[in-house]
Amino acid sequence: MKGEKDFQKAIEENLNQIEAEPDSLYGVNPFKRALIGFAGPFFNFIFSVIAFSIIAGIGYTYYTYSNKITIATEIYPELHSAAAEAGIKSGDKIISVAGKKTENFNDLLVEISSRPDEDILIEVDRDGENLSFTVHSDLDKKTGSGKIGVVADSKNVIEVQTPEYGFFGAIGAGIKEAFNAVSLTLKSLTVLFKGVEVKNAVSGPARVTDMLGSTIKEGFAESAKIGIISTLSLLAIISVSLFIMNLLPIPVLDGGLILIALIELILHKKIKPKIQYFIQMVGIAFIVLIFLVGLSGDITYFTAKK
Repeated sequence: MKGEKDFQKAIEENLNQIEAEPDSLYGVNPFKRALIGFAGPFFNFIFSVIAFSIIAGIGYTYYTYSNKITIATEIYPELHSAAAEAGIKSGDKIISVAGKKTENFNDLLVEISSRPDEDILIEVDRDGENLSFTVHSDLDKKTGSGKIGVVADSKNVIEVQTPEYGFFGAIGAGIKEAFNAVSLTLKSLTVLFKGVEVKNAVSGPARVTDMLGSTIKEGFAESAKIGIISTLSLLAIISVSLFIMNLLPIPVLDGGLILIALIELILHKKIKPKIQYFIQMVGIAFIVLIFLVGLSGDITYFTAKK
């Protein structure tokens, strides 16, 4: 990109400001520079929309259990059941979680797992009577997901077919799913500060590659359709993660470029190259720390896998 090296030149020559042509990266209006920084990560979001739209357009069938539950402690006495403490009983059908309908056990898992360490309003059907309970979910420190101590009634296996969408319907569903993935990923970042085992939560490149390879192998072993859907689903989630991570206000990432541009826009003056350089060094140190955490987690993962 034109003017991309102007910052480096200013540092090497110890200049008080970055000398740049009007139509170069550091010469354009800060708002335009912020848009340039946003463009890269935004494409990751666009890719996730495309991937989710293709999945919605293809459609698929999956098997799960009904929304009838069993209290986990009745099968695994060593576990904790927040649901039982709140008054939920085995045989109850959980029909909504936090206001969202749960027609099967998969719906239940999705809603509960995304709400760790929270007070959740759960509505159940008990012998035809609708009852409401407030359940404080547990935080699984290994995965960062929420749990309430219930298991599925394995006697009630059901087949679920995803809706059949046309072209525009699939795009709409893809956009909705992409935004849901963004929301879930942002929530996952906040969970990291609640005592989650970071080595398990942060995956390095080796573990991501292993996950992708396993997903492709297992998916295509079942069928070409399942292989395509499972692969696109994982790639979409990875793209959403890249979209968010690259927008974090950390120097050396696109979010750092956006942050500096917005500060200059607000202050109506350019930030000195030395200050930007110092901020970048802090950002690099943070990135190295994250890399080391991911690498350590990968080593632990593959060692335990043997």
